[in-house]
Amino acid sequence: MKPDWDSLGETFASSNKVVIADVDCTAGGKSLCEKYGVRGYPTIKYFNPPDEEGEDYKGGRDLAALKKFAETELGPGCSVDAKENCSEAQLKELQTYMDMDASERESKMTKMKAELKAAEEAHNELLKELQAKFKESQDALEKLKEDSAPVIKLLKAASPSGAAKPAGKDEV
Repeated sequence: MKPDWDSLGETFASSNKVVIADVDCTAGGKSLCEKYGVRGYPTIKYFNPPDEEGEDYKGGRDLAALKKFAETELGPGCSVDAKENCSEAQLKELQTYMDMDASERESKMTKMKAELKAAEEAHNELLKELQAKFKESQDALEKLKEDSAPVIKLLKAASPSGAAKPAGKDEV
């Protein structure tokens, strides 16, 4: 993917609407990645103003798919300050929120962000619990294999080599 990403960056290097960049989340960019919730690599996030949170890109990872997305989806978004970037449907939906009292908009946004944060924290907690259960199960399985191996070896050794094997139980 890296060569396609670099090629995409070169294609949009002179664009005044689109910036293609990469961040090394294991080095100096770690705090930036944490800020935007990047956990797996490679992760592609995109930001269309006035969006400050970023969205996860879920499309194709080849140059053609990335280029098409950049050409059709990236750039300044629909906002009260850039209504020219809005479709009729977007304008209608935007108007609903523009008609709200500013404090009501802020309250709604604060509530929704808190709900998202709580859901993400619950999800991460569940992930930790599942990982701990998986590790516990994996350790128990390894111990059982380790404890059983010598006995299984002796059971096999105690059986005559010419003894009839149970039907349907071929060993390689």
